[in-house]
Amino acid sequence: MKLFIHPQRSNRIVNVQAKRFIMLPNTFSETVALTKQFALTEFDQAIKTQQLYYHNRWHIEAVQRRANQLFAIIAPYWQESNKDNQEPNDLTRTQSLLDLCVVTHDMVQVFLPQRHPHITRRRASGESEQATCDKLLNYIHQLNQDLKLAKNFQAQFSEKDIALLQLAILGTICAYSPVEEAIYQPALYNAERSPHIITRILALADISSLGMDGITTYNQEGSLLFLEENPDIIPFIQGQKIERLSTEQPKLAENFRQRLLKRARWQISFARSRLTRTFHELIGFPNEVIATLAAEAFPYLNAGTLRIVEKTTPTNSSTSLQELLSFFQLDQYLIKEQL
Repeated sequence: MKLFIHPQRSNRIVNVQAKRFIMLPNTFSETVALTKQFALTEFDQAIKTQQLYYHNRWHIEAVQRRANQLFAIIAPYWQESNKDNQEPNDLTRTQSLLDLCVVTHDMVQVFLPQRHPHITRRRASGESEQATCDKLLNYIHQLNQDLKLAKNFQAQFSEKDIALLQLAILGTICAYSPVEEAIYQPALYNAERSPHIITRILALADISSLGMDGITTYNQEGSLLFLEENPDIIPFIQGQKIERLSTEQPKLAENFRQRLLKRARWQISFARSRLTRTFHELIGFPNEVIATLAAEAFPYLNAGTLRIVEKTTPTNSSTSLQELLSFFQLDQYLIKEQL
């Protein structure tokens, strides 16, 4: 979006493409709000064109809820431990930047080219996050230029703000552990550079649904991720053809069964990984708050929860397509999407 200062009004800008006037923000909170509006507009378009059943506003709201819970517990201790290095408004600004990171962190989704229509679509590690940063920072740079021309310096993003945004979004990049058969976020394991509070909170809030929200939300995320990564199954479910697939197209039915079975096994591997890794990932927060975080923010992160996940998730090699469909409830999520 290209913005220009209106010659008669220094706080008014015109979006040439949209052919309409937009008021420049007067405060930093207004700048954050305008940037969020831009990101959500971009995101909403991607949701429609790319069939994003998981990376959408539902995910943003879930991450926002979890991030707010973590920040509320951590902030007083973090502020006290950094009181000598902070400005009076640092806590408010930090929360605003965290909120912006939550809204923008999945703005761009980059999928690898597919050679066959009936395979899981994939993303290259880090490409979506880097593309998101590029788009966001380009917008911020232009907005800062307009604010500079309007001599409204207090509403601009600082260089420190921009660096924190970039580090936090890139901090959600996941790597795969073949030993655990699960993903984790390498940024939380950087021994040379301890991640900022925004990076830590965003990363944890992004992938901690099991420990923070429980099994129902965790399973829902798994189902929505499957739909997003396997959109070729959707027409068969919507057309009520999936029940007849084993008879009419047995090879395709087996293809879907194997992919659902792989997803089910992933659900268990990832649950085990989160139980093992999360407590280590909390170590970077102030020592005084770690026990409170474990007790209040992660009430489901325990061996009992893992046992239920292991017991209720169908992973036997002989599990039928119908059993897997019943577990993932893909038809119900598609119905909700249409309402």
